[in-house]
Amino acid sequence: MRESGLLVHITSLAGPERIGTIGRPSRELIDFLSASGTAIWQMLPIGPVGYGNSPYQSPSTFAGNPLLIDIADLKDMGLLSTLDEPAVPPEKRVDFSAAQEQKERALRQSFKESWSSVKNEAERFSEDHPWALPYAQYMALTGHYGWFDRWPIGAKRHMVSPDAETEKLLLSLQEEINYYLYVQYVFDLQWKRLKEYAGQKHVQLFGDIPIYAAPGSADVWQHPNFFQVDKNLSPKRVAGVPPDCFSEDGQLWGNPLYSWLRLWLHGYSWWIDRLKSMEERFDIIRIDHFIGFANYYSIPAGASNARNGKWVKNSGSLFFDRVQKKIPDMNIIAEDLGLINDRVKKMIAHCGYPGMKLVLFGLDGDPNNGNRPENIPEHCVAYTGTHDNDTVLGWWKLQDKKSRETALSILKLKPGDDICDGIVRAVLGCRAERAVIPVQDYLALDNEARMNLPGSVGGNNWRYRMQPGDLSDALLHRMNMLNKEYRRTTA
Repeated sequence: MRESGLLVHITSLAGPERIGTIGRPSRELIDFLSASGTAIWQMLPIGPVGYGNSPYQSPSTFAGNPLLIDIADLKDMGLLSTLDEPAVPPEKRVDFSAAQEQKERALRQSFKESWSSVKNEAERFSEDHPWALPYAQYMALTGHYGWFDRWPIGAKRHMVSPDAETEKLLLSLQEEINYYLYVQYVFDLQWKRLKEYAGQKHVQLFGDIPIYAAPGSADVWQHPNFFQVDKNLSPKRVAGVPPDCFSEDGQLWGNPLYSWLRLWLHGYSWWIDRLKSMEERFDIIRIDHFIGFANYYSIPAGASNARNGKWVKNSGSLFFDRVQKKIPDMNIIAEDLGLINDRVKKMIAHCGYPGMKLVLFGLDGDPNNGNRPENIPEHCVAYTGTHDNDTVLGWWKLQDKKSRETALSILKLKPGDDICDGIVRAVLGCRAERAVIPVQDYLALDNEARMNLPGSVGGNNWRYRMQPGDLSDALLHRMNMLNKEYRRTTA
């Protein structure tokens, strides 16, 4: 089986709203992929965005992002009558604040009009998804108190030690709780329509699951015993990566680490539920920072950088034995980039999941580099780069003469050849079962279109947006020809 895919997040799709949605913009992309013979659409996590608008710092690892709900589809579904919105000219970047205001108006109006007619269905949705009501309560309390660190201790500990004052407050916030429950019910309805549409077009949805939950998230609030937090639910130890050649201070992510012993004692039930929720939504799932299941980097909470952390061994093989027993047919990809030691290699071999290879990492001249096109194995997913890398063109512009000569030699290209096309072809032509190309590299965009710069917050991170006309007939024809040339087509 040889398949190709396109990597582009939903928020980046062009469309009539201020952000890409799971309505018409997503269906148009699926139509495009189907017509081009591309089997896979890979995206970033679809949960509500958190600090810095990052999809990897979500207030919930289960909930769907309300910003992705499509307003026109709300009308088509009979959940919204009319909502006059001024026409928005095409924007080069997502304006999250403006998108939030636009979507909030629509969803509040939709809730006002439709809650009474769907109340029973929404409550059944809540019963079938045990995370939904606690998440709605968490969001209502956040609206009342602000960020989690501002909550009184009684509210913070309410899920493990019921607090009368918090219970009284929740009763007074019932309308808000209903609103947040309604939003998740609507997201689920629209997502199911999207998944069914993709299936009809023979396009697989490829999702991404962050390994960690955000500090002060609904997950930590509902299940504090599964995290390394103190009695105030503040992290004791946090996640990150140690200093390396890219950063002398390392990366301090700040996510609370798991209490893996407690998770094990509970049969990893929280993680199993999380993975089952992802399996309902996606055909393929990438587990981010997969090496953290073998060993994770633990940093004292409150540290100003990641220098004083330590590596802690984890029992990932036991966890994945449980996963394979409970969800035997789950299609998992291991994001195995980073420090790969023998313990990580053993766990990956034990699980049997395909890993990832990035051709941009394989152009350094080392003949034994595993990311070098001719060294990429069959059992993996190959990429030019991921959302955390510069685009091919952006990377190329930063290379010196010697590095360019080395890359051209490895790729068997001549000076003046199209570097973007050359690296795309190297990925599609390698032995990997799946080859996925970020849309920016098909469009030959430079680092102005980069999705994320790791270790930074704000700026242009997560804001890249495609333009109307990017999914052109010329691009469709080119992708179709490439897929046929490298025997990866579904058409």
